[in-house]
Amino acid sequence: MDSALNAAPPAPEARMAPFRAATRLVVKVGSSLLVAADGSARRAWLETLAADVAASAARGQRVVLVSSGAIALGARRLGLKGGGRASLEDAQAAAAVGQILLAGLWAEALGGHGLTAAQMLVTLGDFEDRRRWLNASATLDRLVSLGVVPVLNENDSVATEEIRFGDNDRLAARVAQAARAEAVLLLSDVDGLYTANPDSCPDARRIDWVDDLESVTGLADARSRSGMGSGGMAAKLEAARIAHAAGIPLAIATGAADHPLARFLETGEGTLFPAPAGQRARKAWLSGRLRVAGRLLVDAGAVAALRAGGSLLAAGVTGVEGAFARGDAVDVAGPDGRVVARGLVAYDSQEVERIRGRRREDIAGILGYAPRSAVIHRDQMVMR
Repeated sequence: MDSALNAAPPAPEARMAPFRAATRLVVKVGSSLLVAADGSARRAWLETLAADVAASAARGQRVVLVSSGAIALGARRLGLKGGGRASLEDAQAAAAVGQILLAGLWAEALGGHGLTAAQMLVTLGDFEDRRRWLNASATLDRLVSLGVVPVLNENDSVATEEIRFGDNDRLAARVAQAARAEAVLLLSDVDGLYTANPDSCPDARRIDWVDDLESVTGLADARSRSGMGSGGMAAKLEAARIAHAAGIPLAIATGAADHPLARFLETGEGTLFPAPAGQRARKAWLSGRLRVAGRLLVDAGAVAALRAGGSLLAAGVTGVEGAFARGDAVDVAGPDGRVVARGLVAYDSQEVERIRGRRREDIAGILGYAPRSAVIHRDQMVMR
C-alpha cells in the first residue's frame, strides 16, 4: 500500500487535462455546502457556483449537477428534529417539502446567469433497470443538447432504502454514465482522501493521485463529516470505483470556498482518480449496478478462465446463492469468496443448481433442452 500511496502523480497539466477538456462534466454538491448548520440555504455561495457553471458553459463545457440538500432544507421549514433524519417518515416528509425549495434555489441561481435549470428526481431503480436507465440517459442527453442544466437528486420522498443507505456520491457516478459525461467532480466539505482521518490525526496527509483503488480501500469510513449527509468517504471511493469501471475520471475536492468549480479547474487541488480505457456502454452500466439478485461460486479454474477473457461455463460453478431469473445480474465469487466478476445470467437459479459442475454435453439431458453457450457469456460480464 505504501508504494501506491507514495507514487508520484503526473504533472498538474496532465492530471487535470480530462477535467478541463471534458465537454460534459458531472458536479456533485454535498448537503453541508449548500445548507448551513441551521438549515438555511447558503445563497451567496450558491451564486458563486452558478457563476462557475455559466463560465464553463461559455467555454463549451456542459455541467450536470447532482445536488443534495432537500432533506436538510425541508427539515428546517417543517421544524423537524435531527435535521429531518430522526425517522424514515420525517426524512420522506422533509424531502417532499425540501425538494421544491432546492429546485427553486437552483432555478433562481442559474437563471441569474441566463441558464435554464431542469429538475430530475431519480431512484436507484432508475439506474438498475436497463430500460429505465436508457430513458434517463435519453432525457439527460436532450436537456444538455438544449443548453439546459440538469439538477438531479434522489427521490427521497418515496424512496426508503436510499434514504437510510443511499448517497449522492454514487448517484453522481451513475449519472455520469447515463449523461455520457467525461469526468466527475465531487464537491465536499473535505478536500480529498487522506492517509488518516484529518480531524483526529494531525499527521494525516492528502493523497492527490490514486491509480490503484484497492490500495486505499481501508482508508475511508461511512461517516458524513457534517452529519447532514449520508455518504462519507467510503461512498466517495465506491463512486470512484463505479466511474473507473466506465472509464470516467473522478475527483474529490473542497467546495467550502466561493467559486469551487472554477477553483478546482484552476488549481487541481484534491484527490484525483484517473480512468482506464473506457468500456462498452452496456458493460459500464452493468458494472455500476448496486444491486444483484444472487451469487455464483466458482472454482479456481473458472476464475483463471474469466480473467483470460472467457465465459463462465457450468463446469466451473461450485455453488449457487440466492433466487434469480434468467437475465438477472449476479456476482461471481472465487474459492476465497472474493467477487471477481458480475454478469447477466443465462439460466435461473434452479437451473444453475442442477447443471453446476457438469460438462456441456450433459446439460441437455439434465434440462431437457439444448444448452445455452454459457451460464454467463463474456459479452454480458464485467470483471471486478
